[in-house]
Amino acid sequence: MPAPKAPVTRRDSYSWLITAPLLLLGALLSLPPLLSPHARPLDYHLQYAPILLLLSLLATHMVLRFDVRRQGLNIRMNDLPVLLALFYLSPLMAIGVRLVAGLIWNVFSGKLGPHKTAFSAAGHIAGVATANLIVFQLGLGDAGSPATWFVLGTAVLAGNLVSWAAIAGVMVLLQGVAHLPQFLRSSVPGFAVIGVNIVLGLIMLLTLQASRWGSLLLVLLAAVLAVLYRSYSHFFQQHRNLAEMYALTRDIATTNHDGTLPDVLLVRVRALLAADSATLWLPAQGRHPEVLLSARFDYRGLLDNAPTPDIFRQQAMRTGDTVAVGPKVGEPELRAALQHAGVKDVIVVPLRSSGVTIGTLEVAGRLGAETAFGKDDTQLLETLSAHASIAVENSRLVDRLQFDANHDALTGLANRRRMLEALGEAMTGRGQRDVVAVLLFDVVALREVNESLGQDAGDEVLIQVARRLRDLAPQGALVARVGGDKFAVELRTVSADAAVAVADTLRAGTRDRMVIETLTVDVDTNVGVSIYPDHGSEPEALLQRAAVATSVAKSRGIVQLFNAGLQSRSVRRVGLAADLEAALNTGELEVYFQPKVALKDRRLVGVECLARWEHPVHGQVAPPDFVSVAEHTGQLSRLNGVVLREGIRRAREWADAGRSLTVAVNISARTLNDADFPLQVSELLEEHGVPADRIILELSEDELLGSGRTIPALKRLRDLGVRLSVDDFGAGRSSFADLSRFPVQEVKIDRTFVQGMATGASDLAIVRTVVDMARHFGLAVVAEGVESELTLGLLEDMHCDMGQGFLFSRALPYERFESWLQVQADADPTAAPAVEVRWLRAVP
Repeated sequence: MPAPKAPVTRRDSYSWLITAPLLLLGALLSLPPLLSPHARPLDYHLQYAPILLLLSLLATHMVLRFDVRRQGLNIRMNDLPVLLALFYLSPLMAIGVRLVAGLIWNVFSGKLGPHKTAFSAAGHIAGVATANLIVFQLGLGDAGSPATWFVLGTAVLAGNLVSWAAIAGVMVLLQGVAHLPQFLRSSVPGFAVIGVNIVLGLIMLLTLQASRWGSLLLVLLAAVLAVLYRSYSHFFQQHRNLAEMYALTRDIATTNHDGTLPDVLLVRVRALLAADSATLWLPAQGRHPEVLLSARFDYRGLLDNAPTPDIFRQQAMRTGDTVAVGPKVGEPELRAALQHAGVKDVIVVPLRSSGVTIGTLEVAGRLGAETAFGKDDTQLLETLSAHASIAVENSRLVDRLQFDANHDALTGLANRRRMLEALGEAMTGRGQRDVVAVLLFDVVALREVNESLGQDAGDEVLIQVARRLRDLAPQGALVARVGGDKFAVELRTVSADAAVAVADTLRAGTRDRMVIETLTVDVDTNVGVSIYPDHGSEPEALLQRAAVATSVAKSRGIVQLFNAGLQSRSVRRVGLAADLEAALNTGELEVYFQPKVALKDRRLVGVECLARWEHPVHGQVAPPDFVSVAEHTGQLSRLNGVVLREGIRRAREWADAGRSLTVAVNISARTLNDADFPLQVSELLEEHGVPADRIILELSEDELLGSGRTIPALKRLRDLGVRLSVDDFGAGRSSFADLSRFPVQEVKIDRTFVQGMATGASDLAIVRTVVDMARHFGLAVVAEGVESELTLGLLEDMHCDMGQGFLFSRALPYERFESWLQVQADADPTAAPAVEVRWLRAVP
């Protein structure tokens, strides 16, 4: 972003370069009407002078305001008494009435300094002198003559043009020519007002000529119009404020998590309060650094500084009360500090969250020399700060959720998920001559430390190893804890040998003795290295092969670089790959079903289909193991297809039995990369006669976020009527703003947050935030891992849609699931046969 250009700002005393010529111009223009033998005498209609002076003061009070950059363009009703003075008074008396009225107003209002007062007086003299000269040259006839109307209108317009040119000149002189175009554009409405004033002045003139008592009617009409104008102005300002507040809250809701919250908030607040600047200050809190951002009238971006001293923000932070300071408002010390900073006035409002002040929202420098912030402005900013506080806290909460999901709680390092993500980014962006290396460190004998010194000592060992790796790692490298006692370092380097050399250096640095409490502990690590592209083309494969190299390093005591011969050490994994293909061919894999329950009425609404594999030799194989094998052997699509076909078949059977249950099936991004997959789903649905909306396809959060190429397939599935769900939401790095790019209808909160919400305030806050935000985005919410009545009650209180977990039932094979259904129905004597079971009971 380019640096803001320094605006031209000269002292007010420079205005004399315009004021003096303006006074001289007024004097010269006044000479012909005053020296002419046909000039009106000084006492000509002198009795009208006090009345016109009073009318001038009243007209000066009626203002139509236009804010133009730093300057406030004020259009008053002064043209009415000027027009009457041109008709009734002598030239000198007309100038005097206008000049005295202006000076009285300036003195009693106290809003203009001596330089501006002098410039204003010179403008009055020059403007009325110009009008007098035109009246003198063209002459006036009867008040009812159109020629007289033309002369008076031309004179008033010419006088305003002189004043307008003087204002433009002093603006260019003091602030530069950059502001002139905006001033010219904003002046157009002012000339329209002048035309209206001329017409009203002529009407007043004709009324007074017809009858002097008509002035009473004009006074009454003016009073009524003044009241109506004030009421309309107040109503218009309220309507404008409400519209701006609605727009601000709407924009905050849509930009809260995409990094543009400060831009939207500050720009709108500054414009709404017609301020020179608006500032957001958030002091450093935990891992959040200090934030100080300002929107300025003369700069399109945000600046990382503020025009007002820090003392104002500190006082608002310390007391928790609004600080409003102006020329006549506030403590003397604060007013002196504000004057020293060259700022006219300021309002600082504390931002509060859960009763705690988390920062401040500030506006400074009300635009316009004759205006200042008032009580209404303070109340408006306090209202806006309430919305801003919620937005800032939600943004930080979601940021914390994303940070925690990508970092290890014990060491503060990146976790496995973040490491895999970083590997993918490094692979995509590497140079042609670079390699991407993974160095995997396995801490030796950590179990012995835990058993002999306790778990706290083992944690301290991990923390110190993490600190040493982070301090020793090359610049740009990512250090992560990817397992209980395993750390990984991702870096770009020139060759495999260079990566091994870095691993040697890091290993040597971690071998220094550690003092744990009163004991000295010798710590060593086994290190394996794999590189891209030689040892794998996927992040998971690269990390897995580094693990293979690490296991070999245990027996050799050296840093081990992966090679193809080491792969034979993963015999079990290879065996599982071959056996998995056979299991898919023979139907050995079994599909289990876990209930999904509507929490509002404990009604069974659907099931999730989960694959299970009972290996003839190894026994029950954990799903993550055979899913990983399927993924790395290209059999994941077949695995997904088996589960999907079984789920659709059972959905048909349940529908025939009077149970309308949805069926959820996990799929992968690789499956969606198959262009024929939506067609296969459509054919399966048609084959079994199952409505498309009974099928829910679940895609993990990480895969969804990294699967931009799958969006067309997702849209085709959505067009079929199939529902799409985001699995394990909250454990990855996505936000609801990211999800808006995908045609999903449901999110499933990751079980780790649900299981911890009954005992952890942070997990509870995260779940509550996800539920509230999902409702805002129109998404259904499923809570995974519901295992206690307390958790269930909390979810019901926050109106979560559905729950799934051991509290209701584990995943069961089809026959046991049918028996479980029957038990639930028998337990509810009100349940009608062959219909969905209502008020499903939670069981231990």
